[in-house]
Amino acid sequence: MQTEKFQYDNRIVRNFAIATMVFGIVGMLVGLLIAIQLYEPAANLGNQYTSFGRIRPLHTNAIIFAFVGNAVFMGVYYSLQRLCKARMFSDLLSNIHFWGWQLIIVAAAVSLPLGLTTSKEYAELEWPIDIAITVIWVVFGWNMFGTILKRRERHMYVAIWFYIATFVTVAVLHLVNSFELPVSMFKSYSWYAGVQDALVQWWYGHNAVAFFLTTPFLGMMYYYLPKAVDRPVYSYKLSILHFWTLIFLYIWAGPHHLLYSSLPDWAQSLGVAFSIMLIAPSWGGMINGLLTLRGAWDKVRDEPVLKFFAVGVTAYGMSTFEGPMLSLKNVNAIAHFTDWIVAHVHVGALGWNGFMTFGILYWLIPRIYNTKLHSKKMANFHFWIGTLGILFYTVPMYWSGFTQGLMWKEFTEAGQLKYEFLDTTKQILSLHVLRSFGGTLFLTGTLVMVYNITKTMLAGKLVANENAEAPALEKNYTPTGHASYWHKALERKPMTFMVLSIVVILIGGAVEMLPTFLIKSNIPTITSVKPYTPLELQGRDLYIREGCVGCHSQMIRPFRSETERYGEYSKAGEYVYDHPFLWGSKRTGPDLMRVGGKYPNSWHYNHMIDPRSMSPGSIMPAYQWLADQTLVISNTKAKINAMRTLGVPYEKGYEEKAIQDLQTQAKSISENLAIEKIKLDSDKELIALIAYLQRLGTDIKLNKPTTN
Repeated sequence: MQTEKFQYDNRIVRNFAIATMVFGIVGMLVGLLIAIQLYEPAANLGNQYTSFGRIRPLHTNAIIFAFVGNAVFMGVYYSLQRLCKARMFSDLLSNIHFWGWQLIIVAAAVSLPLGLTTSKEYAELEWPIDIAITVIWVVFGWNMFGTILKRRERHMYVAIWFYIATFVTVAVLHLVNSFELPVSMFKSYSWYAGVQDALVQWWYGHNAVAFFLTTPFLGMMYYYLPKAVDRPVYSYKLSILHFWTLIFLYIWAGPHHLLYSSLPDWAQSLGVAFSIMLIAPSWGGMINGLLTLRGAWDKVRDEPVLKFFAVGVTAYGMSTFEGPMLSLKNVNAIAHFTDWIVAHVHVGALGWNGFMTFGILYWLIPRIYNTKLHSKKMANFHFWIGTLGILFYTVPMYWSGFTQGLMWKEFTEAGQLKYEFLDTTKQILSLHVLRSFGGTLFLTGTLVMVYNITKTMLAGKLVANENAEAPALEKNYTPTGHASYWHKALERKPMTFMVLSIVVILIGGAVEMLPTFLIKSNIPTITSVKPYTPLELQGRDLYIREGCVGCHSQMIRPFRSETERYGEYSKAGEYVYDHPFLWGSKRTGPDLMRVGGKYPNSWHYNHMIDPRSMSPGSIMPAYQWLADQTLVISNTKAKINAMRTLGVPYEKGYEEKAIQDLQTQAKSISENLAIEKIKLDSDKELIALIAYLQRLGTDIKLNKPTTN
């Protein structure tokens, strides 16, 4: 049979590899900075643009979308061409994809420190950037499917299945969760409110982990691990089972992030049930990866690439066992809102995503530069210091999480809470110091890798267009009998495969979300709950801008320990006007759901200017800029109109007198502060934030907490 000659595009692979390394360093440096701020708040340098609340989402976005995202594209662009025996469909689309993605990352790096955020975890970027993400993602998919359709290999290998599932599912997740109403170029409100917004967000948040941080790396595991060990994947049948069960079950598990919340119990139970079932396909994938290494442990000992892969796949197995365990209600009751979750997340992020990325870089770069790795010793050093870094990071965070969960719940013999919230904060400071040490070790290893890879590049020369040849795809193909014939047939039809993947991933989301949106009894209303005043609405937006939701929850769970500490447990109807929801996912500080009316205005002022003057030992940074900056009220009318469009019952025409009401309420707070000899002009941002905090939880009758 006559073969066709063509060339692989290695330049695009090189570009994504460089971006992976650059943004990996940037993301890890920002992570280290915020880790230090959790025991030394002055590390923000008194600067609003480097405060914890503003740059925490910068860290998560830099790691997820810049470091890991570029690594995914690097790995996909290299492997897809070889698996399809074809050059990428369009060099132009490849370049648009690369530069478009980098511009999105830069836009995130600029906007998030400025406080331009939706506050929705892993989806903080504002609406113009969301549109750009959609466009570039379509470009990526167009290029990927164009390549698959012109392939010279009849069957799509297992890695391609995971790439297809990644593309279609991330597209659906992004479009549904980013459904928002723009107020201005830099401000929008989520179309969903309260409980519905929480369900959509964690359907997205959990599955962003599943389909951006997991499925593409599983596809790359199925390609690069067998290549590195020079033997086929352990089981083709297991890979079929792994793929279809994983993408079907994963999409249901989002509600396990909302256990004991105001989400309807039936949705919580579905999340738990499917989370437990997820152990099977997840461990099926881990077993398939590790057993591919069977009989090659001498190679693993000698080759740093295989060391990274072995530990990476093991970390995947550990985190995918722990995830279902944390979804058990009795475990979640202790672990949720604590550093235990931080440890769990970073086993996956550092061990699975980090180590797999490092292994791929070490394997791939020498090949596209037609040379050998500069130094195996450096790569081995990177492996060991990186492994130590993971241990020094995660073990203290596990210990910290256990400490938090147990101290928050402990009562004295007299039936009173034994510890105040700050007692727990002080108890775990040394563990946070150890965590930052572990992060420093991991970052050090990454810097060594960048040096090693750079020296490798300089020693060789990029094979920008790698020559290859393969027979053209047979038009008249007769399949042979096979135990998995039905799937072999499906592997020849990429568009059918894509449609079936979409159907499989849509089922779980539809079953969980449609009843919550369509059946009103799932979200009972409370007549005493009223819309925010214009000043409170502006204060809420400042709360969002400063990233307060990154440290404070607004969700009191129905536990005696929480109702004693914070007040009456939260009701679904209290959040019906919250666009977006602000339940939070971590308690670095206490819950604020019932903080309204608990302290005088002067307490809030002093607490924001000098937190330790009100709460000795607090690690909260000072927010003095809020007392200096003038509140922008020119957008008040637009915000009221937007909220009315979203269903908030402001009376018709109210936007015309909203500013007057805002100024009247602000003047009242300013005058109240003056009685306490605090001079704060009524037009300052801090006035609005105080108004919002004093409103929280006051719409229903409260059981006053006994302690904070």
